[in-house]
Amino acid sequence: MAFRKIVAVALASLALAGAGLMTSASAAPTAPTSLAECPVGYGCLYKGASFDSHPFTYYKYGYYNLTGVTGTWRAYNHQTGNATMWLCQGTNGTRCTIELKPGGVIDIRYMEAFKSIVLQP
Repeated sequence: MAFRKIVAVALASLALAGAGLMTSASAAPTAPTSLAECPVGYGCLYKGASFDSHPFTYYKYGYYNLTGVTGTWRAYNHQTGNATMWLCQGTNGTRCTIELKPGGVIDIRYMEAFKSIVLQP
């Protein structure tokens, strides 16, 4: 399963690089050691390329438009089962380009390129 996460992060990084965006060049991010800040079943966004900040948390399935989310952010899908978290370049969950499976983590350097996220079962 860890191999799939690494491949997913690598593919997402390539997709962003192709779109003129950059992700962190460091080793693939890992899930936080303390998950209290991002409860099970949630999708979370952390300011910066770490789990040090208090995250924005999203629970219900559907789309969430992002406002004031600029600079570097870390997206973490702490949902269970096959629930996915998408990062979308359009508002209202349109033009979704990055999919995070449960346990997936990615650092986005220019988060302003993404206008919404979607949580799907």
